[in-house]
Amino acid sequence: MKKFLLLILFTFTLSAFTSYQGDEDRRFNKVLDDDNSKFTNIGNIGITITNFGTYGHGFVLWPEQPSCEYPLGSGIEHIFDGGLWIGGFVADDSLGNGKVGPFVSTGAVDASSVSARGGGFEYTNAEGSVVIERSSLFDSRFFSPEAISHQDFLADYTDTNTVYLNGEPIENHTPYGVTIHQETYAWNFSFANYFVIFNYWIKNVTDKYLDSVYVGLWTDTVVRNTRITGRPSGSAFFNKGGNGYNDSIKIAYEFDAAGDLGFSDSYVGILFCGSEPNLPEYIPSGQLDSLPTVNFVSWQFRNTDDPNFFAPQNDIDRYGKMRGFFGGSNRWNNGIDPELLKTPSNRSMLITRGPFVSIAPGDSINVVFAIVCAKKYGPDPANLDTEEQKTNLYTNADWALRAYFGEDKNRNGILDPGEDLDGDGKITRYILPTPPVSPVVKVIPGNQKATIYWDKRAEFSVDPISGKKDFEGYRLYRTQAGFDLTETQDILASLVTLATFDSAANGVDFDTGFEFVELDEPVTFPNDTNKYYYKYELDNLLNGWQYLFSVTAFDEGDETNNLLPLESGPLATLQRVIPGTPPTEDPDVEVGVYPNPYYGEAYWDGSSERLRKIYFFNLPSDCEIIIYTLAGDIVKKIHHTEESNGSDIRWFETFASDGKQKMSGGEHAWDLITDHDQAIATGLYLFSVRNNKNGEVKTGKFLVIK
Repeated sequence: MKKFLLLILFTFTLSAFTSYQGDEDRRFNKVLDDDNSKFTNIGNIGITITNFGTYGHGFVLWPEQPSCEYPLGSGIEHIFDGGLWIGGFVADDSLGNGKVGPFVSTGAVDASSVSARGGGFEYTNAEGSVVIERSSLFDSRFFSPEAISHQDFLADYTDTNTVYLNGEPIENHTPYGVTIHQETYAWNFSFANYFVIFNYWIKNVTDKYLDSVYVGLWTDTVVRNTRITGRPSGSAFFNKGGNGYNDSIKIAYEFDAAGDLGFSDSYVGILFCGSEPNLPEYIPSGQLDSLPTVNFVSWQFRNTDDPNFFAPQNDIDRYGKMRGFFGGSNRWNNGIDPELLKTPSNRSMLITRGPFVSIAPGDSINVVFAIVCAKKYGPDPANLDTEEQKTNLYTNADWALRAYFGEDKNRNGILDPGEDLDGDGKITRYILPTPPVSPVVKVIPGNQKATIYWDKRAEFSVDPISGKKDFEGYRLYRTQAGFDLTETQDILASLVTLATFDSAANGVDFDTGFEFVELDEPVTFPNDTNKYYYKYELDNLLNGWQYLFSVTAFDEGDETNNLLPLESGPLATLQRVIPGTPPTEDPDVEVGVYPNPYYGEAYWDGSSERLRKIYFFNLPSDCEIIIYTLAGDIVKKIHHTEESNGSDIRWFETFASDGKQKMSGGEHAWDLITDHDQAIATGLYLFSVRNNKNGEVKTGKFLVIK
């Protein structure tokens, strides 16, 4: 109901300025110059990033694009939408003389505030602007020497306009007078692929002083498994979240307290990382009290009678929330029972930094947050929120903080002796210990087998912290047959170690050496400029079943910096293959079908007619397959080539959503749907295969039992 109401409100109040969430008009109507087409996909978390102060897309782009999906590909979403909030007063000088306000500019607000305000989406961008992508990975098409992470997104916007580019007014918006340069950072490292850092530079573009400034992220979190519940809709989808806040590490979080229990066992956290200028943890308030400079509040959608959880309706209310007041004089550490927030409800969260006493005309401040996801830890029931369950959340948050603090290892804000790794005399942030670069991997499926090839570029990697070539070895991973039909599709959790090969006789890992996999001479493949130095062949696989393979590189660790061996990310080299027969022109080889007979509702398939499939095998490289009834009626005509192998049917869209699965070239999948878009009935069917190269025809039959 919440999201349906939001869409209706936009239809009536912002008919030309269509939903900020990114509906079809927004994607193609460039008069608005809003870009929400980018999302993080380098690691294991997919967050939509925009150039108008929001993140997530309100599920309007679902399921084609994640809002905040973790693990990536699982269907478990964590954020409806969220946005940057900036609020404070305007003054004539740095002493606060002539102070007026408060004013609060919002990237996004909840639906009840939209109904009162007619908008709440108050940032605009320049005509022609888009989200810019760059990468520090040399083999990325977005490579840039200026990139911070494996996937940077850059955007610029402002709150200074009172109309959108199409002339529609931004209702009830009083500009505070700021421009924002936003950068987000994401990595594919296995120890850092579950968070995205949001880095904001906020500049005062007025001729006044900005006084008592707070900066925060408002987030409408929702943790649900869309593979279980289907399309996000209705109040029942959104009212199952439990919330909490850890004041020691400054992270607000949500979990699924009553929804898809057992199928959405994860946290999403909004973490404060730091700011420049830095602020003390507490500031004096009166003679006997002090107030925190990082604040957390939460409120309920569709307001309640409880003043503590009543949604703010105007700038005065919003500024009060940014200062950390739930309602009245109640703050998180002054009268709010944490257990109340753990009960299922539809809440949003706000975490802020401030006050920055004064920002002079032309000056800027920098505030950094991170969105962190994690799987719950331990055996406790999924609806609970125990300290043990938050183990992974805190560990993942610490890696995000480690990235932010960079050279400042002890996080004291001072460049202590031995910390200036690049010798530039200042703290360099966004540095992570780096495992060897990921190898280039190629997996070729065959008849009941797969052959894995990889190169040796990882062996020349230099760790940026130690300055050493510390490569140690390779680790191969695979999934078992049937992985694709599991409920959650957590790829990382489904990967099992296939083999490990490492440098011999140095006392690190198993000292196996590389003789078993190293080729006498490197091999190359058509239309591929890479040279592959290693080969591993895996037999006894099941044809027609999907397998995932990955090769990582790991280093020997760094005792000086107290680091265990680090490994490149398995997702970076993930290859999705389906073993099967190769194409053949041999006239003596029979074509066939499997499974034959085909039994409906078998584990092989999904749960609906559209998720069925059979395979034709031993096919020529270019042929036509025709399926008939016993009466001779044509059921289906299929054109097969090595590249066109039936992977466009619904099964692959559901269980191989990235569209990059590799097949053997001599098999073709069919979903048992006729040319007239009808499911075939139980019965015996005939088929013919005509080789388009030589005209030879082969025939066969198969049985379908439903």
